[in-house]
Amino acid sequence: KEIKLGIEKAYNAMQSNNFDLIILDESLVSIYFGLITIEELTPFFTDKPDNVELILTGRYCPQELIDMADLVTEMKEIKHYYQKGILSRKGIES
Repeated sequence: KEIKLGIEKAYNAMQSNNFDLIILDESLVSIYFGLITIEELTPFFTDKPDNVELILTGRYCPQELIDMADLVTEMKEIKHYYQKGILSRKGIES
């Protein structure tokens, strides 16, 4: 329920013309775990104003979203502070 509300708020923000960048952080992982559907994210692609940059993050990007996207980047972890025993940081990962 909270995720659905967040998706709705992000969509409304995108349509408001108050933002030129919308980031749907970990939205791809949310699809993978069945918390949201591709269909719920499709309007972000089909209804996106030209002046808005849309960024989706996370692993397991469905091919259908790759096909809709203008730019797809795959990042590779080289080094991570977690390997030194540093856990999630407030305001960054949690």
